[in-house]
Amino acid sequence: MNVVDFLNLKDAAIDVVVTDKRELLEELAVRAGARVGLQPERILSELVKREQLGSTGIGGGVAIPHARLREVERPVALLVRLKKPIDFAAVDNRPVDTVVLLLLPDSSGGAPLSALACITRKLRDPIVTNHLRRARDSVEIYGALTQESFQNRPSTT
Repeated sequence: MNVVDFLNLKDAAIDVVVTDKRELLEELAVRAGARVGLQPERILSELVKREQLGSTGIGGGVAIPHARLREVERPVALLVRLKKPIDFAAVDNRPVDTVVLLLLPDSSGGAPLSALACITRKLRDPIVTNHLRRARDSVEIYGALTQESFQNRPSTT
């Protein structure tokens, strides 16, 4: 599975302004709700439940909040870079500025695990995250995460 299988250009944004983790999750739920035709409250509820199990901040200023929803038939992602980093209770205690939201089908294995593994591999690559942080607009940030040159080379971590 490749990132382009579940992330569209229109779902990438830079300079998103939020002040804390809760506000970020609310903003992502609104954007995702519009994308998949669900009420933002439904998405937010599942995101909050997942965060209560442990932070999805994977370190290096990156978070991958995700939720499984029975209404979602295939993985869907949103990519945002924040205007200012926020505390996300990440594993390394660093503030987060790069976020990929994943909405996954409520099924085990297969596409949900492939999408999560795919995006995690990409976001643990310091070359990719450097490109994401230098992107000047949504086209560049999308390209930084989806370019074939990144997808086919081994990860540095």
